[in-house]
Amino acid sequence: MSNAGYFILAFLFVSTAASPAVLPSATAPAAALKRDTALCSSQANIDACYDAIRWNPNDPALLVSLGDALVRAKRPQDAIRSYRRAAVLAPGMGGLAAKISAAELASKRPPPRPASDHPTGSALADKRFSNAAPESQSH
Repeated sequence: MSNAGYFILAFLFVSTAASPAVLPSATAPAAALKRDTALCSSQANIDACYDAIRWNPNDPALLVSLGDALVRAKRPQDAIRSYRRAAVLAPGMGGLAAKISAAELASKRPPPRPASDHPTGSALADKRFSNAAPESQSH
């Protein structure tokens, strides 16, 4: 490599080292909040709800959206906590009492049993359960 090549490399190295570091813009939190809020309210993405609430913890609409997402995820106890926090922040917000009641009702309801536990319609329904010996047995 010639002296001109070394000079160009040195110039590039010095110019990049002397340039100011690129700092994240002030709009990055606003863009993240907007994205997370949209994902939270439209797609019931629980992680996006938590991220949006980290950016704006006192937004009752976000807390209600989080509660709705938690109800859909079959986590009514967590949803009740979120709804109650929203009710404290915005006492006049309509519909919260109904959402809290529905979540409380869902939390008291036993979870549905899997289909494999139901003997009707399965192979277990045709099976005989008896202590008597089968008639076809020859001893």
